[in-house]
Amino acid sequence: MSNNTLPDYDLADVTDVSDPAQLHALASPVRNAILELLLERAATVSELAGALDRPKSTVAHHVSVLVDAQLLKVVRTRRVRAIDERFYGRTARIFRVGTVSPTDGGVTPYCNNDLATAAAESVPAHQADQLSSIVRHVRIPQEQAREFWARVLELANDYAQLPRGGDVVYGFAAGLYPTDYPALPEAESAAD
Repeated sequence: MSNNTLPDYDLADVTDVSDPAQLHALASPVRNAILELLLERAATVSELAGALDRPKSTVAHHVSVLVDAQLLKVVRTRRVRAIDERFYGRTARIFRVGTVSPTDGGVTPYCNNDLATAAAESVPAHQADQLSSIVRHVRIPQEQAREFWARVLELANDYAQLPRGGDVVYGFAAGLYPTDYPALPEAESAAD
């Protein structure tokens, strides 16, 4: 378990996700928004519905899908007028998506491209000249790419732990992916 202060409940740092039901649950923008909100603190269905400006019944359905996929759990309850109000929390800070090889010959489940989501969310900021972004291409060994990505995940976790305040929610996106980007040949040695 992590000792970080956010969210206000215990959860694992990283969980590997490869089960088709989990991947299906993660493929919904609404469910991703729920998971993101719960990085701040545990919340009830009513609180989530209010934050998302969605009907309570719709949010309850999405929460149920996430609970069934073991991505959310009830972290505490509160008695309100003879009814137990449930507060939901994530089961992990980071859901690391693995690959699924279908055994029945079916199609591999769809999973969100977080960079595509970030690109769509960032359009208004780009148009208002309020977007900070960078892309770099580097030819490195795969192991070095894995080590760098581990550092990025630490940075993303640090970002998620920043004290909450202000009037604007800022997005942070990162991606590491192989490309067909051109590379210079190895430099010739000075002795040649």
